[in-house]
Amino acid sequence: MKTMEITEVEKAKAFIIVEIIEYVPNSVVIKTIFKKTTGNVSAVSCDTGEAMSEKIIPFDTFVQIIDGTAEVVIDGVSNILETGESIIIPAHTSNIVKANQRFKMISTIIKSGYE
Repeated sequence: MKTMEITEVEKAKAFIIVEIIEYVPNSVVIKTIFKKTTGNVSAVSCDTGEAMSEKIIPFDTFVQIIDGTAEVVIDGVSNILETGESIIIPAHTSNIVKANQRFKMISTIIKSGYE
């Protein structure tokens, strides 16, 4: 798996979220929409057969599928999400996002409120 990180999106300029990130064969691509100390919003594309690294983070994560179908596994429980569907990954839970079919998603992490 190859992971590619791209710079932030230009502020005060309209864009179509599903069009700002491309599918790259055998890769996961992450484009930061914006990043602050209090959280971040990213667009992610994941080619068929790829997966994001399994992780546990100390914050809730909101995931919305904007193209395709993703498998979101939270503490061993599989959730199949299709275009337009969303899920909140609770803080401190093991999770992995897999591409049984390729997909694009928006990932939003809010770090405030956990003090």
